[in-house]
Amino acid sequence: MTPIIALDADGVLVNYHEAYARAWTMAFGARPAMRDPEAYWPMDRWEVRRLQGDQLEAFRTLFDEKFWSSIPAITGAVEACNDLVTAGYELVCVTAMELHFEVARLRNLQDQGFPISRVIATQSVQPGVSPKAAALRSLDPVAFVDDYLPYMLGIPEDIHAALVLREPNGSPNVGDELEHVDSQHLDLADFARWWLNERL
Repeated sequence: MTPIIALDADGVLVNYHEAYARAWTMAFGARPAMRDPEAYWPMDRWEVRRLQGDQLEAFRTLFDEKFWSSIPAITGAVEACNDLVTAGYELVCVTAMELHFEVARLRNLQDQGFPISRVIATQSVQPGVSPKAAALRSLDPVAFVDDYLPYMLGIPEDIHAALVLREPNGSPNVGDELEHVDSQHLDLADFARWWLNERL
């Protein structure tokens, strides 16, 4: 049986920061300037204002099937996935998003060249437990890679929990909950190199 590695999408496989900037440009006619390239959240990364009321609702409508189908890959992520597949792993994307965007997410990943044929969309069901925990229990991967520490909570202990740290400013990836993580990495490429070297 082929071992599975489960991968998050936004911040691990694809560049949500860039997609957010594109959506803002579409909504307001000008690309936002960079505020902090080391910011974890898009609202802190870009020079954007906090929207309210009708403007916020109008902006949210842009996060549609087209949006989730067109997010660019993170540099090095496709190559990292190809290396893992070549080494004998099956890759499955486990992503916290609305279920009806699951197909759009799969199309996006495949259009970007990722060797991924399956996406599992999950939604929160229990406070304090990762919305991905149930899917991971069913999938039974050897490893799970995510960039959001709270999504490591409640996952089975026999799954290697690999945290991608990425941008540090305002990051939720700090504190005592790091004890739930088995390894920490700069990005997916760093994880893939480390994982494969550990198994030589």
